[in-house]
Amino acid sequence: MQKYIYISNDIRNKILAGTYSANEQLPFEKDLCVQYEASKMTVKKALDILVSEGLIIKRRGSGTFVKDLSIDEIERITVANQFRGTTALNPGKEVKSKVLAFSVIEAPAVVINKLNLSPGSFVYDIYRARYIDGQPHVMEKTYMPIDQIPGLKKANIEGSIYGYIEDELGLRIQSAHRQISVRKANETEVEYLDLQPGDPVAVAEQIAYFDTGIAFEYSISVHRYDEFSVEMILTRD
Repeated sequence: MQKYIYISNDIRNKILAGTYSANEQLPFEKDLCVQYEASKMTVKKALDILVSEGLIIKRRGSGTFVKDLSIDEIERITVANQFRGTTALNPGKEVKSKVLAFSVIEAPAVVINKLNLSPGSFVYDIYRARYIDGQPHVMEKTYMPIDQIPGLKKANIEGSIYGYIEDELGLRIQSAHRQISVRKANETEVEYLDLQPGDPVAVAEQIAYFDTGIAFEYSISVHRYDEFSVEMILTRD
């Protein structure tokens, strides 16, 4: 992950978590350079991303401040942040993946239906366990059309797939439809998530879309019950 992306992810997460509150001034760029051990240009690029997202505002001669966001703006940014992936949501932490399966297969019927593919289409079939600072968090079964995500390699699977898609392919992930359910862990999940037989897991079934409206991912993520939470903002018209 490029350094300016890492910095923007970290500051964004701190704003959404309330570490930096509305109208609060962020540290000066020179101080952020020291904090993140980055050049002035790198910090500027990170802040420019947050300005473009509507999270912060630069006031000439005064500094950079967190915007006083409306409920609609908070909802938009919070939802968008959920689709940045595990690596982006955990800056400063070591995120690793153990690849259990990685191959190209003819898309199963359920995947054809979920991703609106033509019969006979081929997809990546990915199964991996993900760890944060050495602790197991989630197992992911993922299908992606090979013509939408060209050149995906095992090294990308071991790191951040979303990082590869956005940083290297230059594609923009826009949204996802997600359904959450709960069940008991199976034997494989007990092993890789370090659970006890009979422990519950949270299951997130997701279809993700590019900003073009094209579906590029169908995944089923199984999370440890004690490491999973869902943040929602409910509004009334």
